[in-house]
Amino acid sequence: MTTTALPRAIPVHQGTTAQRALRAAITPGGGVFVLVAVLLVAVIWSNPNFGDPSFLIRFVGRTAALAIAAIGQYYVIVSGEFDLSMGAVIATQVVMAGNLIGQDEGRILPVMALMIAVGALIGFLNGVGTTLLKVPSFIVTLGMFLALGGLVKYLTGGAATGNPVDKFRQIGRGGIQDVPVVEVIPYSVIILVVVAVLGALLMRSSYGRSLLAVGDNPEAAAFAGTSVWWTKTWAFMLSSLAATIAGILLVGYAGVHPSVGQGYEFQAITAVVLGGVVLGGGRGWVLSAAAGAFALELLLALLTFRDVESTWRNTVQGTIIILAVAASARAWTLGRRPSGSSTGQVTGPPTAPAVDTPAQPSKQPPTRSGTDTGEH
Repeated sequence: MTTTALPRAIPVHQGTTAQRALRAAITPGGGVFVLVAVLLVAVIWSNPNFGDPSFLIRFVGRTAALAIAAIGQYYVIVSGEFDLSMGAVIATQVVMAGNLIGQDEGRILPVMALMIAVGALIGFLNGVGTTLLKVPSFIVTLGMFLALGGLVKYLTGGAATGNPVDKFRQIGRGGIQDVPVVEVIPYSVIILVVVAVLGALLMRSSYGRSLLAVGDNPEAAAFAGTSVWWTKTWAFMLSSLAATIAGILLVGYAGVHPSVGQGYEFQAITAVVLGGVVLGGGRGWVLSAAAGAFALELLLALLTFRDVESTWRNTVQGTIIILAVAASARAWTLGRRPSGSSTGQVTGPPTAPAVDTPAQPSKQPPTRSGTDTGEH
């Protein structure tokens, strides 16, 4: 009995630096960085002041909260789910900070610890409702969104309440002063860098690989020994914790109001899909999700500088979601399509030479071939 050896796939890191960069740029996850560069040039062309280093660093600081929220949303989406409660979580955390800290600096750390605990609990409830109770994540997180939103409005009467001490607000609006060239490095930028680095490291860990596997094929992941419910629940917890961090930053320059964070869940989803992450799970890079937030904000800034009415904002976001989802799904599908399928050949990672073995019935559930979901 003879078998046909599988052809070797081209290694991801083969070729020169320029060749690897080009291959990355034409992927859905890499293309968003090209889009950011193009939009940045267009914005600077429309408003030359935007190119000033001090202006740019402040723009990054203002966008940091959305980028962090997008990173949190990424974990849920790449696992094959949605988190629509993010905006309500942000509002809840903002109101908690405003009313529990007050003007007492000694309460900052205890209240921040409480905010983190509440964020983790909300994510845990979202995850358990989705995985163990088998309720679609769309419904679970929508219910959480409504429940938290109603609670916040009941406690505040729909008006701004509380005013945390200025030292707490400096986390979102303060920074390291007297820095050459950029004048100031906002604390929000530093926090974003830390969250992004930790996110990239997490996706290279065993948990990150399990998360991608669960999003790609939960049945196969479970068969391989992965705890699907716990992996997804952790993703929801990470999303709520990211919303908590975003809420802390937003208090700095948006103040304390129940409307703070409104619509952030949709902005985060837009940023994630703009970053090439496939709705349905299993495909996407965490740093591309953060880059999607900057691409979205740059696009909206460009529309503003070109005197386009702000009422078009939602229309633009909706159009971006449709086009980005269609483009990224198509690109990943092409990338995963087996070559030579008519002859039974599958392109995959390098394999050991084929040997003659008797045919055995398969005991594993079907999986998708050509999976490429790692952080490159």
